[in-house]
Amino acid sequence: MASHVIDEINRCLQCKNPLCRQGCPISTPIPQMIELLKAHKLNEAGEMLFDNNPLSLICSVICNHEQQCEGHCILGRKGSSVQISTIEHYISDTCLDNMQISCLPDNGVAVAVIGSGAAGIAAAIQLARLGYRVTIFDSKDRIGGVMQYGIPEFRLPKSILERFKNKLLALGIKIRLNTTIGNALRIENLFRDDYKAVFIGTGVWRPRTLGVKGESRGNVLFGIDYLANPNEHNLGQTVAIIGMGDTAMDVARTSLRHGAQKVTLYGRSNRIGASKAQQSYTQLDGADFEFGKQILEINEQGPLFRQLILDEAGNVCGEEAEPLQVQADSVIIAVSQGPRRRLVDTTKGLEIDEKGFLVVDENGQTSLPMVYAAGDVVTGPRNVVKAVAGAKKVVAAMHAKLSEGR
Repeated sequence: MASHVIDEINRCLQCKNPLCRQGCPISTPIPQMIELLKAHKLNEAGEMLFDNNPLSLICSVICNHEQQCEGHCILGRKGSSVQISTIEHYISDTCLDNMQISCLPDNGVAVAVIGSGAAGIAAAIQLARLGYRVTIFDSKDRIGGVMQYGIPEFRLPKSILERFKNKLLALGIKIRLNTTIGNALRIENLFRDDYKAVFIGTGVWRPRTLGVKGESRGNVLFGIDYLANPNEHNLGQTVAIIGMGDTAMDVARTSLRHGAQKVTLYGRSNRIGASKAQQSYTQLDGADFEFGKQILEINEQGPLFRQLILDEAGNVCGEEAEPLQVQADSVIIAVSQGPRRRLVDTTKGLEIDEKGFLVVDENGQTSLPMVYAAGDVVTGPRNVVKAVAGAKKVVAAMHAKLSEGR
């Protein structure tokens, strides 16, 4: 690994206008990172990465690098891009556990963070570093949100999330697991108990339905529910997956690792929402793709499709007359997720848009004073690095507001 990292840092051209940084949603200082490493200043590089992106280690593993930093590397125009993710992972993985994180003195102000996914963890770390007394509340029994329960172990080792939990605790952050805000405790109780602000980063856990007959059958699962605990599901030998995004790819690869013999992903068009890397790995693992399939219903045999006729551009230009019955032991729907309604339903005045996402202003404040939000619960399903970038911006606004009059 180390020799490969050395080869990659020596390939970097140190561009005056680094397109790699422009391609990163959180503007990781990539040239500076490489220069520090070449100068044998590993710890400084690790601290710089953490300051810019507290979840740098996780992003180095699961980011869509081909569309972001590496996809913008100028060397990729005529050859292979610098493997920036490999360099970032080496630095962040080596430095995380022993890194001394500087924090401002305790200011005595308590802030609640609801949700321990990417946005919640990033917000909690940033707030703690600014001197706030932070408590994270999460309905699950482990931190990480979708990173813990929606991304398979073979893509993101859960030991990384445990390391982040240790880092949170070392910063003095309190963590209350198995605690749903919107059940026994509500947002109003948090303010009653002297929290001065609330950050919501609850993510998207409600599966999007297809709206077709058969979704409640016993041979049907939703992708996010399956990924939360695949060991508890017996899918049988043949699995049909509706969807072509990253979640669908994770479902396919996981089901193959849990005994399925024939796994096929079905999409209405020929466009694949997942990254090229995810698509390639899914095919290498043995899954098949079928395009031009419009779902009509799901019955005991499996999904019933309308076969669409696609032109060269992938647009629908016709359809077959007879429906196509696919035989499958299990059908998994993985077409997207939305936010759950419990928090909104139990919090008077908390506004959402027509899709159920929280409405916020330019500073990330919701319709309620001193209640802020960022991440997927605001933007819809995105990725970890964008959730972290959003959380950083919102925490800055929270800090400015909380600092007024002090």
